[in-house]
Amino acid sequence: GRTEPLLAGKSVALLFSKASTRTRTSFEVGVYQMGGLGTYLSAADMQIARGEPIQDTARVLGRYYDAIVYRTFKQSDVDALARYSGVPVVSGMTDYAHPLQVLTDLMTVREYKGKLAGLKAGFVGDGYNMANSLIVGCLMGMDFTIACPNGYRPSADVLFFAREYGDHFKLTTAPDEAARGADVLFTDVWTSMGMERETERRRRDFNGFCLDAARMALAKPDCIVQHPLPAHRGEEITPDVFETHADEIFDEAENRLHVEKAVLGILLAGK
Repeated sequence: GRTEPLLAGKSVALLFSKASTRTRTSFEVGVYQMGGLGTYLSAADMQIARGEPIQDTARVLGRYYDAIVYRTFKQSDVDALARYSGVPVVSGMTDYAHPLQVLTDLMTVREYKGKLAGLKAGFVGDGYNMANSLIVGCLMGMDFTIACPNGYRPSADVLFFAREYGDHFKLTTAPDEAARGADVLFTDVWTSMGMERETERRRRDFNGFCLDAARMALAKPDCIVQHPLPAHRGEEITPDVFETHADEIFDEAENRLHVEKAVLGILLAGK
């Protein structure tokens, strides 16, 4: 529903170098509900695509907009945009991290479980951006086990960060270990945007890493499932497990809207 017009008179640039369903639409709707203007900008249609340096685009957008949401491949591009634009920059996802999704996942877990502290969480899949962000998010009070095939581990600096949490974090190549006794299980696609050429190899490498009924049976009976979507049924999750947990997964998708409004409100309200 409509909220307090915390962004009245404010404008937010939504700059995308990757495809998007949820991030784009939830931000457009959220900014509108808060009384602001959200402008969708496809990087392919902008001068960045013709070689304008990111720092020049940043300095221009920062003069027009009060904040920028940026979805792109390289984390360093988001960092450069933040350094040169002079306005708050929100990561709409990079190859390195997907922070908004993990804030959303934590919100959804709390909604279903009433708490985060002391829960057992597991992730089965690719140690890519979702895994990197989940490690940072889940280690705020949860026990977290992440299962990925050899060669698909999370980033070294994120694993280094996780070391200080000792026994609360475990990295394994055995998906059943992540599922055993879990209160919440996370998964994500095996082939992320920009990796389409690797699809066949990844299907082979991730064989046995599906969230299926047998694996779910190892988790607690009231275990919830979270998936950032889009889902490839029959790969990382079976159709029956997906539909059994569809309410949780689509509440998670809805919560992107609420989390993003909160983030923008914190960054811009009263500015």
